[in-house]
Amino acid sequence: MERLLSPRQVAEILGVSFITIKRWIYSGKIKAVKLPTGKWRIPESEVKRILGERQPEEVRAVIYARVSSRDQKEDLERQVEYLKNYCSSKGYQVVKIITDISSGLNESRRGLKQLFDLVEGGEVTKVVITYRDRLTRFGFKYLEQYFNSHGVDIEVIFDDEEKTPEKELVEDLLAIVNSFAGKLYGVRSRKKKRLVQGFKQLLKEVEGE
Repeated sequence: MERLLSPRQVAEILGVSFITIKRWIYSGKIKAVKLPTGKWRIPESEVKRILGERQPEEVRAVIYARVSSRDQKEDLERQVEYLKNYCSSKGYQVVKIITDISSGLNESRRGLKQLFDLVEGGEVTKVVITYRDRLTRFGFKYLEQYFNSHGVDIEVIFDDEEKTPEKELVEDLLAIVNSFAGKLYGVRSRKKKRLVQGFKQLLKEVEGE
């Protein structure tokens, strides 16, 4: 009799999440047997079939790039181009390229939601970004831990430690002011722009002291 495995065992073998295996069962991507107890069991032959379909050490990558405002579109394009070249040099299969024009404090970014769908759906094994703050301003470690629990690694090309603590603090303060000013006056309002520009000038004066 063929050995039957639980969804959690199969998830561990295939390096995907338990939720992904359940989705595969319901969608018919993987054959499973439902026991009288209501629990699912998956034939070992199905696991071998899926493993056989995968190329050895295949890396399915998603590129994620972000800038805070529309006047930084050129920077966004440079990020994407650099990340594409990087993935190509590493031999990664780029599944999708996701971009956001929004604050790193905004948790409702459209691109970020797309990224979560790919990770939770088991469609990628690696997220490639330039700097950690491109993905999120705060809580990177928590996000990394969550992605890891779904068998996905975050690969950061440039080391944030190259930035001085003072520069990181300034960037964080600007991100916070930019985000709250946008919520208070509107993302494209003149008041928001004046407030942000005034705060930048204040920071320059403080740095010059």
